[in-house]
Amino acid sequence: MTPTIIPVFLPYAGCLERCLFCNQKAAGKGILLPNLKPFIETSLARIPLDHRDREIQIAFYGGSFTAMDREVQLLYLKEVQPFLSSSRIDSIRVSTRPDALDEEVLSQLHRYGTKTIEIGAQSMEDEVLSLSNRGHRAEETVSAIDRLRDWGFEVGVQLMMGLPGDTLVRFLHTLERMVELKPDFLRIHPTLVLKGAPLESLWRANRYVPLSLEETTRWLKAGLLMLRRHSIRVARIGLQPTPELEDHLLAGPYHPALRQFVDSAITYDMAARLLENSEGNAAPVFLCHPQEISNLRGQRNENIHTLKTRFRLQEVCIQEEGLLPRGYLVLQTSQGSRSMSRMDLRYDEH
Repeated sequence: MTPTIIPVFLPYAGCLERCLFCNQKAAGKGILLPNLKPFIETSLARIPLDHRDREIQIAFYGGSFTAMDREVQLLYLKEVQPFLSSSRIDSIRVSTRPDALDEEVLSQLHRYGTKTIEIGAQSMEDEVLSLSNRGHRAEETVSAIDRLRDWGFEVGVQLMMGLPGDTLVRFLHTLERMVELKPDFLRIHPTLVLKGAPLESLWRANRYVPLSLEETTRWLKAGLLMLRRHSIRVARIGLQPTPELEDHLLAGPYHPALRQFVDSAITYDMAARLLENSEGNAAPVFLCHPQEISNLRGQRNENIHTLKTRFRLQEVCIQEEGLLPRGYLVLQTSQGSRSMSRMDLRYDEH
């Protein structure tokens, strides 16, 4: 079950470099140390009743936690201890850089109840990392994941697509490396141009062009299907919509529900492939898991309208089939024949 996360933002805390894409003000206001306990109390009170049986984590986001001064890290960790000892919070999660995870830091995190460590790897292509001013190389991500595994931490990796120098081939190579490294989960964010980020000046000088939403969808369709074939969990795609983000956004493939948008595009491809390979489709019926219906319909029923137009259909019907696993789609034609497609089949571009 997905944990309930109480995010604590520490903008730029511990950041060793000013990354090209970064403006942490777009993530929201930071929580200063004296306000941490009241903030946690308020956040716990706001958790819906039907979520209180889940694991609850305090997550330190927005900077590189383990690159902060060791004593400052300790102060934040100690503030959480009363909530851990009373079992009101189950564990701690931190976000950091791959080159800021030495043995002493890991020992301290382990000792004070940290369960999950998310590494901001962004890419596994050294040229992309260099152009983005990350200050580390891909092999340091490999080394960091190995050390975290040795300590028994849950490992998350944050990736970005469409950074300067990135291409579809390079993005897919990054995902191939993730398949080899097998983190517990990934987060994938398309690169956005934010006010105040160093990338803004390159964009204004026409030296950087962000991905379009169409390109982003095409990259993610290929990438997600690869990850699904290898059972790599993707915890999130795209940044969490916030007023601060929308205030700072200048350009890039922003969509408030990007994951659902891409899943709908994949499901459309599955449905189209089934129709292409069948006959007698005047009134086809698609069977899918109840939680896949919105993906099949698409936003504002766009998938259904497009299928009807493309294949000259009178109607497209959808039936819930609870016994059908998620990621499967079955086509039943008017002649009674059936065919099936799976979301984890290799994605072939047309």
